[in-house]
Amino acid sequence: MSGVKRYLPVVVRVALGAVFVYAGVTKIADPVGFAGSIAAYQVLPYFPSYLVAAVLPWVELFSGLLILSGYRVKAGALVIGALNLIFIAALASAAVRGLDIDCGCFKEGGAKVSPLLALLRDLVFLAMTAVVLTTGEKAPPEPGGSAGHPCDCTETSGNQM
Repeated sequence: MSGVKRYLPVVVRVALGAVFVYAGVTKIADPVGFAGSIAAYQVLPYFPSYLVAAVLPWVELFSGLLILSGYRVKAGALVIGALNLIFIAALASAAVRGLDIDCGCFKEGGAKVSPLLALLRDLVFLAMTAVVLTTGEKAPPEPGGSAGHPCDCTETSGNQM
């Protein structure tokens, strides 16, 4: 197996995890600003916007940490995939309604990203999530290691005492 095929899934997993850890941390640092970004989508009433702003960044952070750590990778990836589907629906809604808003994806007050560009970025994140889900939680196989067997033992024939 070529080096690219062996390590690309790991690179994708680490990159996706890092993006969601970063996104979560920046939103945790400014929950009021993030609540304003959520309110700009005009899909949630006042109180739920603040509730989502308080909870969502922690979900992003912990899901990203799961993917980065290699522990419960598929669970973290499923949550990130579900979040991306929600983000895509919200961004598509904003684009269709012609809302000129910042996506609120990362740091509030940073470079403004149009809903369409954020939508395309989330589609890339969704594709990365699919790669993580289909490649599993295992580390790349060792070159020359045994294929399909958890130990380096060999089968023996005959009776053993």
